[in-house]
Amino acid sequence: MPRNRQQVSRMLPGFKKSSFSNRSRNCVAVSIGVHSVHIAHSRLTDLAPLEFTLDEWRAVLLGVKAGEFDVDT
Repeated sequence: MPRNRQQVSRMLPGFKKSSFSNRSRNCVAVSIGVHSVHIAHSRLTDLAPLEFTLDEWRAVLLGVKAGEFDVDT
């Protein structure tokens, strides 16, 4: 299982893992293409990535920035 950003890059070419991710959790990797965005679990590389259109991804990012998906801690 990949544990850091360098390992994610080797296991999921073209994907980036957030610098805010830690070693045991927060294992989402993203690949932004010309027409779509793919999201993968960086530790479960045998699972197929989810695919979203750029418009869908923009809507998610706007929601995140607006606080719509904040997690109460």
